[in-house]
Amino acid sequence: MQMQAKWPRVARASTHYPAALYRSNRASFSSSSFSPSSFSLSLKRQRDGVPLIGRLNEKISPVWRSGKGSGLFKSGVGGGIGIGAPVDDCEEISVNRKLKIGLYFGTWWALGVAFNIYNKKVLNVFPFPLLTSTLSLVAGSLIMLFSWATRIADFPHTDADFWIGLAPVAVAHGIGQVGTTVCMSKNDVSFTHVIKSAEPAFSVVFSQLFMGETGFSLPLYMSLLPIIGGCSLAAATQLNFNMIGFVGAMISNMAFVMRNNLAKKTMKGKGVSGMNYYACLTIFSLVLLIPFAYIVEGPHKWIQGWQTALQTVSPNQLLWWVVAQSVFYHLYNQVSYMSLDEISPLTFSIGNTMKRVAIIASSIIIFQTPVKPLNALGASIAILGTFFYSQLRS
Repeated sequence: MQMQAKWPRVARASTHYPAALYRSNRASFSSSSFSPSSFSLSLKRQRDGVPLIGRLNEKISPVWRSGKGSGLFKSGVGGGIGIGAPVDDCEEISVNRKLKIGLYFGTWWALGVAFNIYNKKVLNVFPFPLLTSTLSLVAGSLIMLFSWATRIADFPHTDADFWIGLAPVAVAHGIGQVGTTVCMSKNDVSFTHVIKSAEPAFSVVFSQLFMGETGFSLPLYMSLLPIIGGCSLAAATQLNFNMIGFVGAMISNMAFVMRNNLAKKTMKGKGVSGMNYYACLTIFSLVLLIPFAYIVEGPHKWIQGWQTALQTVSPNQLLWWVVAQSVFYHLYNQVSYMSLDEISPLTFSIGNTMKRVAIIASSIIIFQTPVKPLNALGASIAILGTFFYSQLRS
C-alpha cells in the first residue's frame, strides 16, 4: 500500500516521438559520438529518488525520466504498463518494442546510406562542398522551423547566454560538416568513412589535453591502436587517394571532437532538449556558413558549375539529387535521436558502427569502387577498433 501511495499512477507514454523526445531535459552529450554523422546523444536515466519498484520494472520496460519527479513507463507500443501486468502482455510488449527498435535501426541505416549516396552523386558532377554543406543545413533548419511552427516539437526557450555559449560549438560544427564534405568530394565514400572512424583517437587526445579528463583505462588506449593502424593501412593502399580530401576528413574529426566537448559544457543547466539543441546548432551554423560559402565559392562559380553539371545529367535529376541529399542528411540524424529514445548508449554505439559498415558496403557496390585486399583489411581493422572503443567508452 505504501508503494501505491508513492506511485499513484503510471503515466502513458506518447507514441508520437516529439512529445517524449523533446521533453527530455535530462539529455547529455557523449564525447565519443555526437552525430550525426557523429553527433549522438546519450539520454541518461536519472535514478536519484527512484523507488525500488521503479527499478524492478526496468526488467519489464525502460523507465523514462521526463523532468523531476515524474516516472514514465514506456512500452514498445506506446502504452504504459503498471505493476503486476500479465506475463503475456509483457511478452507482447517486449516483442513489439524489439520490432520498433529494429524499424528505427533499419530506417536510420537506410537514410544514412541514402544521404551518402546522393551526396556523392551531387559532388561528382557539382563539386562545391561549401554550397552542398550549406544546403544540408538549410534543409535541417527549415524542417525544424516547420516543426516548431506547427507545434510538432516544443519551441526551445533560450536566452542570450545560451546563444553566446553555442557560438563556438556552431563554428566547430560548421567546420566539421564542411571537412567531411570536402573529403567526400575528393575521395570515395568508403574511404571517407574509414578515416572518419578515427575520431575516437582525436577524442581521447583532446579530452586529455584541453578538457583535463584523466583516468582512461589501458584497454581503451589499446582500442585506439587498431583504429590508427587500420586507417593508416587503408590510406596507404587507397587507389584514388587525395591529400586534400584526407586533410579535410582529419580536420572534420578534430572539429567534431571539439564540438562534442564544448557542447557538453555549454548545454549543462540550459533546459534545452537534445533535439532542440541540435536544431539551434544547425541554424547557428547555417548563419555562419552562408557568408563563408559566398566568399570562397560564390554565385559565379556555382552558376558555371551547375551549367557544367547539366552536360552530364538532366536538370530534374540534378535537382532531385541536391534536394534528396539535403533532406536525408537531417532525417537520418533525427531518426538516430529517435532510436536513442528507445535504447542505451551502448546499443546505439553498436548500431552506429553497423551503420558505417552499411554505408561503406553500399557505396562500394553502387559506385563500383575498386578495393584492394589490404585496403579492405585496413578498413575492417579500423571499424572493428571503433567498435571496441565504443563498447569501452560506453
